[in-house]
Amino acid sequence: MSVDDTRTATTGTTTSTATDEVATAAVRGVLASGTRPDRPSGLTTSLTFGWRALLKIKHVPEQLFDVTVFPVMITLLFTYLFGGAIAGSVDDYIQFLLPGILVQGVIMITMYTGVTLNTDIQKGVFDRFRSLPIWRPSALVGMLLGDAVRFTIASVVIVALGLLIGFRPEGGALGVLAGVALLLLFAFAFGWIWTFLALVLRTPNAVMGVSMMVITPLTFGSNIFVDPSTMPGWLQSFVEVNPISDLVTGVRGLMNGTPVGDHVVVTLVWALALVAVFGPLTMRRYAR
Repeated sequence: MSVDDTRTATTGTTTSTATDEVATAAVRGVLASGTRPDRPSGLTTSLTFGWRALLKIKHVPEQLFDVTVFPVMITLLFTYLFGGAIAGSVDDYIQFLLPGILVQGVIMITMYTGVTLNTDIQKGVFDRFRSLPIWRPSALVGMLLGDAVRFTIASVVIVALGLLIGFRPEGGALGVLAGVALLLLFAFAFGWIWTFLALVLRTPNAVMGVSMMVITPLTFGSNIFVDPSTMPGWLQSFVEVNPISDLVTGVRGLMNGTPVGDHVVVTLVWALALVAVFGPLTMRRYAR
């Protein structure tokens, strides 16, 4: 090692040591004063854990592939594969398809919430989180909030790509924003299913396998790709009670400026019900 390298290493060590000494002195000062720091609020800790989720993306940028490359792939694939056969032209089909493919793209990547949580649990990270004097659900809520940023990125990618290949939302910018907001709200609620599965199942692969078994019939057995009136009667019955169908109809109506009926309200009720059911189940399992 050269003299310059030795000086650099020494300087770096000295700086690190000085920083540690300052931090230690600050902690000692608080302890000596006899005052106890205020306990952080649930909102503060949830946002902190949400920031942690985003920092993980910073250090492993490959995690953005599922919200960038995957949405582009499915949008182009289904648009040009089915456009001519179903609607006669890609331009006509993209008006119908894009809101639906937006829903499918975001809903499918929600399962990575459970996969990531299960991975952290296997590494013992959440054992430390549970020992902290913080609002107990904040670690899970923060993870879902961080994933909401990923869902937003996926939504922007899909809508931007749709505009490039001919999608023209009659509802304007406000309609698009309202549709995306409805989708993000439902995705946040839907993510509680995967947090519960992450605490029940033993491996990340098991979480992904079960998630795909749930998501596949919900997304493909809906009105994303075709009008349900063309389906057999038994399948129409499933599509009518499928919450993804209500979500798609609501998003499609908001973006295209068409009547949405009660589909937006039904979607909000579904979102509330998912949180009401899987939130307590998740926290009960988490506490154990």
